[in-house]
Amino acid sequence: MKITYYGHAALGIKIGGKHIIVDPFISGNPLAEKIDIDELKADYILLTHAHGDHVLDVEAIAKRTGAVIVSNAEIAGYYAAKGFEAHPMNHGGSWNFDFGKVKYVNAIHSSSFPDGSNGGNPGGFVIEGEHKNIYIAGDTALTMDMKLIPMRTKLDLAIFPIGDNFTMDVEDAILASDFVECDKILGYHYDTFGYIKINKKEAIQRFFDKGKDLMLLEIGDSIEL
Repeated sequence: MKITYYGHAALGIKIGGKHIIVDPFISGNPLAEKIDIDELKADYILLTHAHGDHVLDVEAIAKRTGAVIVSNAEIAGYYAAKGFEAHPMNHGGSWNFDFGKVKYVNAIHSSSFPDGSNGGNPGGFVIEGEHKNIYIAGDTALTMDMKLIPMRTKLDLAIFPIGDNFTMDVEDAILASDFVECDKILGYHYDTFGYIKINKKEAIQRFFDKGKDLMLLEIGDSIEL
C-alpha cells in the first residue's frame, strides 16, 4: 500500500494496482502547485464530506478517469445526478471493493457543497487492503466513536487532521491515536491557510514524547506500508 500526500486533506492511495484519490482539493491550493491533477490516476475517489476544500477537483478527475465516487448517500447522489458513477454508503456500512474493504465511519463536523446543496453527514474511512489497514479520519473533532474502530480492525496507520480551529488539534490527535490504538500517524489538514497553521517541529515532538510517530509529509511525497 502506497500513500501519497497531495496537500491539505488530499491523498493518493495505491492498493493492488488500483488508484484511489481521497478528498481532492489540489488545483486551488497554492502549496500544491507542483501537483498536476491531469496526471493523477484514479479508479476511485473517496470523499469524507462535501466542503469545497475537499471536493474542488472531483469532477475534473472523475470526468477524465471515469473514477467511481465513493461517499455518503447524499454526496454520491449529487454526483450521480451529474452523470458520474458513484457508490453510496452510510455510517457503519462497509463494502468489498476490488482493492479491499471500505467502511464508512463517524466524524463530527459539517458537510455542505459550495453551491449550498446537502452534503449529508460527514464521515471517515477504514480501509483494509493488502494485509494493511488504515483509518482516514476526515475532518473531525475528537470523538469516543473512534474507540470502536480497533474493536473490529487492527490499524497499521491512522490519518488525522491536526490543524485545529476546524478540526482536532495536535493534543486531541494524540488522544485519538490512543482511542484507535495506533501509534503510527500521518497528519493532514494543516498549514493550507491561516486558521490552521501549526508548528510542525513542535507537533512531531509532542507525539514523540508520547511514544508515537507523527509523519508530516512534503506535498508529493509518499510512504509505503
